[in-house]
Amino acid sequence: MHQPLRWLWLALAVIVLDLGTKYLASGLLDYARPVEVLPFFDLTLLHNTGAAFSFLAGHPGWQRWFFATIAVGASIGLTVWMRRLKRDETLLAVSLALIIGGALGNLYDRLVHGYVVDFLSFHAAGWYYPAFNVADIGITLGAIGLIWESLFAERRRARRHG
Repeated sequence: MHQPLRWLWLALAVIVLDLGTKYLASGLLDYARPVEVLPFFDLTLLHNTGAAFSFLAGHPGWQRWFFATIAVGASIGLTVWMRRLKRDETLLAVSLALIIGGALGNLYDRLVHGYVVDFLSFHAAGWYYPAFNVADIGITLGAIGLIWESLFAERRRARRHG
């Protein structure tokens, strides 16, 4: 096995943690009833038929298959990209694995439920950030890793080879 693919275990860990926490949230929380954990953080079970920030949520259902297709295509494309990485491109491999895990965790929800289960809700001074889940955390951390890599990897490679 090519070394960067060894990070796919991280994608599996994100999927398992995501689906496990969604299962718990769905079983223990009442829909749309916040449970305060901290003054700025609630557990609030919500169902999102759209994408991030409920984008396209108000449409009649075609978006379910649209976002499922994107998740499958992105996961395949990112796995191919990961396969082509060099052994020392660890941050890139980890970032891709986190995004793949998040995409597949939310894909499961879309295919099985027709919506994504969200339950983590942050707020301050009457402003509420859209609820999210562990898959979304994986996608966000992976995207931050990709941005970091794009900003600083070239400089690091130049120092190493210069």
